[in-house]
Amino acid sequence: MPNVKSAKKRVKVIAAKTLRNKMIRSDLRTAIKKAELALQTGADNKVEVTRLAMKKIDSAVSKGILHKNNAARKKSSLAVKLNRAS
Repeated sequence: MPNVKSAKKRVKVIAAKTLRNKMIRSDLRTAIKKAELALQTGADNKVEVTRLAMKKIDSAVSKGILHKNNAARKKSSLAVKLNRAS
């Protein structure tokens, strides 16, 4: 455990940020899985679900959870799957 006051604060801040990042990453993964499932099954709402997943990917990039190239790759993959499903 840290002894210095600033180090104690850093531990608290890092814990809060880690929790926030985990929530965003989990939500992102769930959205991508839902989009891929909708595309595989040919659901009626596949366009909306895919659009929502892409929006969450962009949100994760803006919050520093994903690298922009990683996000571009994920969005491109979803777009290819959407175009094949149509």
